[in-house]
This record gives sequence, structure tokens and C-alpha cells, in this order.
Amino acid sequence: MSEPDADTVAEVDARIARWVTSEDVCPPQWRQGLVDFGVGRAVVLQYPDHASIEHLMAAAELLAAENVVDDCYVEDFGGSPEGLGARLLIAQSALDPAHLTSRHGADWAKGIRSDEALRSYRTAMDDFEAIATPAQADRFRHDMARLHLGYLAEATWKLDGSVPAAWEYLTMRQFNNFRPCLTITDAVAGYELPPEVYTRPDVQRTVALASNATTLVNDLYSYTKELRMRHPHLNLPLVLAAETGDAKTGYLRAVEVHNDVMHAFEGDAARLRGQHPHLDRFLEGLAAWVAGNHHWHQTNSERYTLPDFWT
Repeated sequence: MSEPDADTVAEVDARIARWVTSEDVCPPQWRQGLVDFGVGRAVVLQYPDHASIEHLMAAAELLAAENVVDDCYVEDFGGSPEGLGARLLIAQSALDPAHLTSRHGADWAKGIRSDEALRSYRTAMDDFEAIATPAQADRFRHDMARLHLGYLAEATWKLDGSVPAAWEYLTMRQFNNFRPCLTITDAVAGYELPPEVYTRPDVQRTVALASNATTLVNDLYSYTKELRMRHPHLNLPLVLAAETGDAKTGYLRAVEVHNDVMHAFEGDAARLRGQHPHLDRFLEGLAAWVAGNHHWHQTNSERYTLPDFWT
């Protein structure tokens, strides 16, 4: 896969840096880390079909905001499994506004404005709604609720100190995954896959498979990084290692699971082609996101390294 256009990457990164500072959407001590994350390169790789730089920026802001909330509310940087459900409910309301009495609505708005992570969701959602249809915005809100539900399942296992069965972990991963990023590909490209097509069960299965494949790529490339974290972080190789009693066997079986999911996505996508012009374009957008995400992980050597299980 070729590298993305350097000028476009630089423009997105510059705009993201300005957004982070001007909207104050990230704790000051983490701002440089968010900028260094490489949001520009990621979204230019993942959304080659974009209608304009503004459309691409909407995706970039959502990606950055999801990372801020994940870090501040969920992960070790500032989050915790304790009390996570309440925090995520309020975070969901930053995407899907609460409709309260005048007095309590003002308190809600003040609460959203007072927290960097909540501001990141709210301002990113405002900019996404400017380029999306109402149906696309509602689709995104639904996908984020799925994501938050997955966060909660993983948090429960952390609190319990338990390791789920592989099928339980993979079920969680279908919720806690990159789906919100994949399903906005049509909005970023400036068209809409009609809701009556998008909601078909066969299309939903294909979307789920693509989202699962991209997230299992993250599990595989994050494996060594997560082993070094202060608190153990669940991923598919660790779950399968617990089942098999061997780290190498667990990792290699996780690779097989990823490949099976990827082949299923490719097969389903091939069967759906030719049924609707916008569906073909949407499937190409999903495939581009999957490929761009894999390339981003594969070439991001400062962040990810693979284990040495092949020598």
C-alpha cells in the first residue's frame, strides 16, 4: 500500500493541533501525545474517498475525541473501571444530547463544557453533523453506544480479575471496536448509503466483520505494548494463551482468527457487490479503511512491535 499524500496529512495534523488547543479538548499534559498520535496519517490512509478536507477533518476530530475519552475515562492514563458506567453515560449524552428541563438542561450543558473529554465529543459531533445527514449522525450515535457497552464489559472483567472465554471476548470485541470509524465512510465521502440498504441484515453482518477484522489487527499489533502496561490489558492473544497454556500458541491462533474473520468479510462483500451503486461504493470504503488501518499499524514502529514468535 502506498503512503498517503504528505501535504494532506500535514494539513490535517495542523488543523487537529489547532482544534485540540482552541477547543481545549484534552488535558494539557496529554496534548502533545494526542498530536503525536498521527491522526492525520491515519485518516488519510483510512478515507481515500473523501469529499473535502472539511469532511476528512470531521473524521479526524471524531477519531481524536474517541482517543481522549478512552484515555481519560477508560484506560490507565486517567481512567478506571470503577464508576465507568456513569462516566460513559454522560459521555454518550455529549453525542446524543439530554433533553431536560430548562434548569437542569443548563446544568447539563455546563457539565459538558467543564470537562475536556466531554468537550472533545461535543465539538467533534457538532462538526460531524455539519457534513452528515441526520440518519448518518444517528447511525454514529448508535455505534458509539455499542462501543461504550463494550468498554463496560471489559471493565467488568478487569474488576473481577477474570479472563473470559474466547467466544465471550470476541463478542465483546464486536462492540468495543473501530465500527464507528468504518460506518462514517459514506458521510466522509459526501454521499449516503440509504438507511433501508444499510440496515439490511446481510449488510450489517459485513459491516460487523470488517469492524472486527480491523480491531483484531489492533489486538495483534498492540500485544507487546500492552504487556508492558502497568495493569494487564486483555487482547485476543492473551485470552487464547490462557485457554491453551502457551503464549506463542495463543498468539498464532489469534492470527488465524483474524484471518478467518477477514476472509469472511471479503467473501460477504463480494456477494453484495452489484446490488446497489451506493452499496458498492460503501463496501469499497470499508475495504479501504481495513487496509489503511492495517498499514498504519504495520508501519507505526514507534508505537507497535510484533512479538518474535516466528523464529
